[in-house]
Amino acid sequence: MAKYIGPKSKIARKFGDPIFGPDKYLDKKNYPPGQHGLNRKRKKQSEYGVQLKEKQKAKSTYGVLERQFRNLFERASRSKGKTGDVLLQLLESRLDNVVYRLGIAPTRSGARQLVGHRHITVNGLVTNIPSYLVKPGDTIGVREKSKTMETITDSLSSARHNKYSWLEWDASGMVGKFSNIPEREDIPENIKEQLIVELYSK
Repeated sequence: MAKYIGPKSKIARKFGDPIFGPDKYLDKKNYPPGQHGLNRKRKKQSEYGVQLKEKQKAKSTYGVLERQFRNLFERASRSKGKTGDVLLQLLESRLDNVVYRLGIAPTRSGARQLVGHRHITVNGLVTNIPSYLVKPGDTIGVREKSKTMETITDSLSSARHNKYSWLEWDASGMVGKFSNIPEREDIPENIKEQLIVELYSK
């Protein structure tokens, strides 16, 4: 699967938002990347441009490709509730995101790698599909033979496990529980989902 492997600060600067977490380079250079980024006169963006940028920001934040994002949007549009809210809830339910939120990996890309390399279990079974949608009541844990991996133990040692109300964590068993689907106000990402709905509604 195609993926971006360049500097993340460049992407964060493009959106003017630390979408990958605290970023000292974004703090220092809070303007678009490129040699003319600081002095370039910014043209007023069209309505379409604003909406497209918000979609790209959401895709970059959660690390999904266009087809995956489109499929999730279509699923959200068929569901009950506000389409934008449901879209973010589906993104939050992806296995790679849940692994990241639980603190098993320090980044979403790191979580995707752990899942792809078969270090993660769902309800006791090894699952290597990062896009797998976790359901309320599912347990997500570290595979037994992977519990001593330095990457995982280092990440868990610095994680705050009471950070998200919809997740529970049992440190002794290295297993977490996806208690419920989060409400929109509980999801911390700075994404204007209504702009994405408007873009796809054109």
